[in-house]
Amino acid sequence: MLDGMGILDSLFGGGTGLGAGDPAPDFTLNDQDGKPVRLADFRGRKVVVYFYPKDDTPGCTKESCSFRDHYTAFQEAGADVIGISSDSEASHRKFKDKYKLPFTLLADAGGKVRAAFKVPRSAGILPGRVTYVIDREGVIRHAFSSQLDVTRHVDEAVETLRKLG
Repeated sequence: MLDGMGILDSLFGGGTGLGAGDPAPDFTLNDQDGKPVRLADFRGRKVVVYFYPKDDTPGCTKESCSFRDHYTAFQEAGADVIGISSDSEASHRKFKDKYKLPFTLLADAGGKVRAAFKVPRSAGILPGRVTYVIDREGVIRHAFSSQLDVTRHVDEAVETLRKLG
């Protein structure tokens, strides 16, 4: 049975694209400082990759600040956090600085990485909001999609990381 958020999320689309058991596609994107970051460089560590629609919008700010506010839990679990949107490096720098985000933001201009992860659009028009927990070997262990329940992305990721040990 769906709760109010579940019903709204089902109307706005949903699905996670790639899911548990799928290998995470390798990619290289520039971070907020213009430095290339490659997913394969994180092999041997757990990684939480969250795709979000746009810097400095209400839902995306709330989601990113929730990742910030729980960042210690990710560190304690031995996990890195990476946020990805199609915003520019300069936009990411401003967003990161404004909200004191302690993790990397990557610029996916053109949405190639979003497409590689098969992140679905929400309501057919909005970039989807999906979080992936990737294990030390580069395999997705959990995927969560919710356009509206933005802080649940953190809860889902932390719970999965605790189970992975």
